Amino acid sequence: MPSRFTGRVERWQTAARRATAVPFIIRCGILFIGLLALAVAWPVEMLSSPRYMSVVAAAVIWPAVAPQGKGGTAAALAVIAGWLIDTAGFGSPVTLWRVLALATLLYLAHTLTALAAVLPYDAVVNLDVPALWLGRALIVVLISAVVIVLALGLTADLGGDAFQIATLVGLAAATAVTILLARMTRRE
Repeated sequence: MPSRFTGRVERWQTAARRATAVPFIIRCGILFIGLLALAVAWPVEMLSSPRYMSVVAAAVIWPAVAPQGKGGTAAALAVIAGWLIDTAGFGSPVTLWRVLALATLLYLAHTLTALAAVLPYDAVVNLDVPALWLGRALIVVLISAVVIVLALGLTADLGGDAFQIATLVGLAAATAVTILLARMTRRE
């Protein structure tokens, strides 16, 4: 057991010595965005408690340190849990700015984690690569925000049964597309 731990520490030391700037900056971006998402999602009362936030912060640190694997999912679930605790448990109102901010931060954390997962820690990369990656992500975020605001505007005009049926059809279509994509990735 001690030799296994020692080997792991030596690998981390080697990784720290060989790390280059751009992959390190990307991982710092993952951490910063994750912590910002926690600050937006979690109630202020719980954010100030080190007892609760140490475990939650560890979930956000995980994808920054080891982006391959389940760390990104754990961080997203920690943020979503905070949102649910704040809105359902503490009775905070659901506001448009918080929904858009959380959606933006979760998407940016996800896309940066995906980039970090395929980018070795010692890769020599121009700053153009993450800049273009983030540029595309910000375009997606902007288009999504506009669509959400327009959809919310339509909900005021459309009410009743027609809107509920359209919502159920949209959810069924999203589920069908997800299942189709999952099956397509398994075949390849």
